[in-house]
Amino acid sequence: MARRKLIAGNWKMNGHLDHLRELHGIEKAAKSHADVDVAICPPATLIAPAVQRTPGLTIGGQDCHEEDRGAHTGCVAAPMLAEAGAKCVIVGHSERRADQGESDADVQGKALAAHRHGLQAIICVGETEEQRDAGEAEAVVTAQIAGSVPPEATADWLVIAYEPVWAIGTGRIPTIDDVAAIHAAIRAKLGDIIGGEADGVRILYGGSMNGDNASDLLAVDNVDGGLVGGASLSADKFVPIIEAAAG
Repeated sequence: MARRKLIAGNWKMNGHLDHLRELHGIEKAAKSHADVDVAICPPATLIAPAVQRTPGLTIGGQDCHEEDRGAHTGCVAAPMLAEAGAKCVIVGHSERRADQGESDADVQGKALAAHRHGLQAIICVGETEEQRDAGEAEAVVTAQIAGSVPPEATADWLVIAYEPVWAIGTGRIPTIDDVAAIHAAIRAKLGDIIGGEADGVRILYGGSMNGDNASDLLAVDNVDGGLVGGASLSADKFVPIIEAAAG
């Protein structure tokens, strides 16, 4: 089935107000390639000003709490993101799974919170280098899918991002065949969980995607876009990925 490509940028803990100037070139490219969905997820402090300055660009959050409110110092709730103008949110990124000890159950709760408040949830999964070297990549990733994806999820609000942990920010990427195999396994596991809705869920590749390799990666079956880290901080580096998605 035909699925619209989605190119999403994750700024992580980078950027200040003056960095939002990069969004204008990205917004222009998004408007020029209307057949591709484009989103940028800046730090929470920049969501509202990013929405105000680039109303033609989808802005998202990098995380949300599973609860809507409460005594959770330093956390951001999904309704807060929505109020700031966010349209989507990344949950379960490998850096949060590792640094904050987030479990699959935590990630599923965050995805459900996002959905409750009208946000698209981008659920991240991926294996470490040790797991891949041990031949466990597919088993690890499909187990994360099984634990992180809500059984009631539908294609209109669920996105999956496969990010091999060892490829993030390193310049290394799996082989095309390896990417194809993992994305196919993700699609199959989604079918086990949410049935026919799985055909419409976009599965993004993340992990050192750039203007040079985007076309090859985006041509792989079941690769429906990219979750881009460092390259999304610069319009000059991010726009070529959007152009690659547009074909």
